[in-house]
Amino acid sequence: MRIATRGSALALAQARSVAALLGGEAELVEVVTSGDRRRAVADKREWVAEIEDALAAGRADLAVHSAKDVPAELPEGFAVAGAPPRGAPWDALCGAPSLDALPAGARVGTSSLRRMAALRAARPDLELVPVRGNVDTRLRKLADGEVDALVLALAGLERLGRTDAVGCVLADEIVPAAGQGTLLLEARLDDGEAREAAAGITDHDTLRALTCERALVRALGADCHTPVGAHAAVEGEGLRLRAFVGRVDGSAWVRDEMSGPDPETLGCEVARRLLAAGARELLEDVA
Repeated sequence: MRIATRGSALALAQARSVAALLGGEAELVEVVTSGDRRRAVADKREWVAEIEDALAAGRADLAVHSAKDVPAELPEGFAVAGAPPRGAPWDALCGAPSLDALPAGARVGTSSLRRMAALRAARPDLELVPVRGNVDTRLRKLADGEVDALVLALAGLERLGRTDAVGCVLADEIVPAAGQGTLLLEARLDDGEAREAAAGITDHDTLRALTCERALVRALGADCHTPVGAHAAVEGEGLRLRAFVGRVDGSAWVRDEMSGPDPETLGCEVARRLLAAGARELLEDVA
């Protein structure tokens, strides 16, 4: 099985974990994406397009993505083939034991509009500093004093063995990005062998939650430049979905939480309720 992946340390660690689940021989096919070449990414497609090209050309059989980087709509001829068990979905604060422990005016590094909106809603006194680069680069900026704290995905820190950097987990303060902590396996629709292999290592609950979160993002018409959070968790026989849409300056936001049995229906219904509560205007402010 040839597994296409980006070449960052985190992407390679994620691809190797999938290869281990598949068992047997697996070859990693490293792909440089447009997102890797740019300082700022304008479209999620820049993280995945060249990887999909490798699948289309037959240079790889299966792609491993961080699910939060994958657009809600896949190109024709491609499918979500599965998702292994989810990692931690939460954001982590590095550099302080809690958000409340940060002094007024503390510099917090993040380039995520979703995190900015949530942080400013909770602590409008903080100075938010754009930071880019891989996890090690960002942690180095924290160590060098360029920022007082960072907000990073907990799953990425865990997969890189850097939980030593975690000051606290922001499970209540920030709603995660849709798919955060989840690996999305993508294959060509006509590649039954690859799709069967992916299905064999798929966690049913993880895939249901991912389907729900992606349905909400799709129904909102959101992209990587919209401050939207979505987290679905198993509740009995169904799911409970928590969602957030905010203005980047933290001055306004809407939240909703709802349970339901069908992932797709639940995601679309929560999106409808958010739009009715004013999310459309908040999203238009960003656009």
